[in-house]
Amino acid sequence: MAARPGALRLRDQPARGVRRRRRALPVGEAGRQRRRRGQRRHPADRHLPLGTVTRSGRIWKAAPMDGPPLLVGVLHDYPQGDGGAAFEWAVRRAFTEVERSGRLPGPLELVHETALGLPLPGGSARSVEDAFRRLDDAGVLAILGPAISDNAIVVRPMADAAGVATLNYSGAEESRSAFGFHFQIGSLEDEPSFLAAHLAERGLRRVALVHDTSYIGRRMADFFQDACAAYGLALVARASAPTNAPDVGDAVGVARSTEPDALVTLGLWDLPHAVTLELDTIGWEVPTTANSALIYGHADPQWARDWEGWTYIDTVSETNPRFVALGDAAAAAGHHVGPGTIGGYDMGRLLAEGFARAHGVTRDAIAGGLDLVKAIPSATGRPDTLMGFGRHDRGALKGQYLVIRQWRDGRSVAW
Repeated sequence: MAARPGALRLRDQPARGVRRRRRALPVGEAGRQRRRRGQRRHPADRHLPLGTVTRSGRIWKAAPMDGPPLLVGVLHDYPQGDGGAAFEWAVRRAFTEVERSGRLPGPLELVHETALGLPLPGGSARSVEDAFRRLDDAGVLAILGPAISDNAIVVRPMADAAGVATLNYSGAEESRSAFGFHFQIGSLEDEPSFLAAHLAERGLRRVALVHDTSYIGRRMADFFQDACAAYGLALVARASAPTNAPDVGDAVGVARSTEPDALVTLGLWDLPHAVTLELDTIGWEVPTTANSALIYGHADPQWARDWEGWTYIDTVSETNPRFVALGDAAAAAGHHVGPGTIGGYDMGRLLAEGFARAHGVTRDAIAGGLDLVKAIPSATGRPDTLMGFGRHDRGALKGQYLVIRQWRDGRSVAW
């Protein structure tokens, strides 16, 4: 039987619950209709970065940051010579670069808190904990710091309890956790192997070690002992000295009695400084090398001169064009150029990208956004060093981010 005029045949009727397909629109019409509807994105496009060509063919362009400020805490666990000005400059520069892409939901606002942390003279875990709580109470979405390994471990459980991403820049991989992110300005676990390889390459096989009794010194000494075995070095002496203003006379005497090819120090910056003064006093000339404690020479020109001839671990390299460009910009702005400034810039980039990629502006969303940051070239380390995080991956730097350098005429030079 023929259908009545104007009636729908069964096969023309959409199934129950299924929308009828819209007719195809002329090229450009979809975009015009979306503009009339108030610039709404297609649901499938809502998480695409601005500048991406979407399903409609539209290119989403940079938009002004009209959201509330992005509160980021900065936890300083030791006194800053410039009050943290260089570090803040570097972090803000990184955020500004990401801001230009139009992907940040709001402007950056930094909240600073300073503590006197471990293992500094007069420092305590309580001071660091109190500073962290003040940042937590301020409602920050993420925290940069602490810098010293002992204090990064102190705040690790606090970060997890508060659910706030905390990006420390210490040397301890033990600072990592669900919300404990780690930017490695040095590494307690990796540096010993780099030093052992450096000594083996120089043919210095008989090695004497002096380390301090801090967490840093003890952990590095254990890893160095294993590294010596791996690289065929003979650890002929292992002596310890007190942390902070150490009396190293006995320890250096033990090391000298074994007639080593090289002397290694591991620990905080006070130890190698005391050792180099002791070597001058007793007139013992021996090849000397140390962990990243000698980075302190970037901040103290006199100590840099005292470490004349020492080789050590650093995190900067003139072969990295990003380091060179940032160093020039920092110097032009009147800021000190060192691993801390460079690291501040890289951490700022990581965190800004985390905000840009996050699916929301909450603490949990920002931590999730950091997990989405992948393979970003760093200013730290050699040119091929990359940065990023991921599922169960809380170490930011990938590749050769550690570099052997030497103090010569008060300047740090490539080895």
